[in-house]
Amino acid sequence: MLLEKLIKIMQTNEHLMRDLQLVRQLDLPNWCIAAGYVRNFVWDYLHGYPNRTPLNDVDVLYYDQDDLSEETEKKFEVLLKNQLQDYNWSIKNQARMHVRNHENPYMSVTDAMKRWPETATAVGIHIDKKNNLEITAPHGLNDLFDMVIRRSSYYKDKDYFYTRVQSKKWLETWPKLRLIEDK
Repeated sequence: MLLEKLIKIMQTNEHLMRDLQLVRQLDLPNWCIAAGYVRNFVWDYLHGYPNRTPLNDVDVLYYDQDDLSEETEKKFEVLLKNQLQDYNWSIKNQARMHVRNHENPYMSVTDAMKRWPETATAVGIHIDKKNNLEITAPHGLNDLFDMVIRRSSYYKDKDYFYTRVQSKKWLETWPKLRLIEDK
């Protein structure tokens, strides 16, 4: 039910299909647009905001064990920026992100996303070759729709989590949100 609800909400984003088709043209393996692109849009929608909250960046994730080069990611960012300058594109191969995060190798985009600081942020959207929307949500969609900010059980740095919530000013931007404190 929440999956269908998310797809319906995301379909109200007038730029969704354009953005997804631009990324699909890169022919990245196992890709999605994730994080604030989805989370912020849903929270704006649930708050009844007529305009989108500005995005810091648009996170594009993919998984390619055969090319772990950061230069490849930068090349893809330039390609997207040349086609659409409205966004600060951030493309990351999740097959190499475990190194930066000092963890064991991730097995997929979904495996990497479940280790993000917040559960509600770990949501991605993708289109297949027939333009069908597909959702990746390793923690499910309850926290996103319940407007809950909760630390992922896979994310160990509590201090960073709380600093991140405060610095992003989510509770001020979306006042219906609730922060669930760790026990």
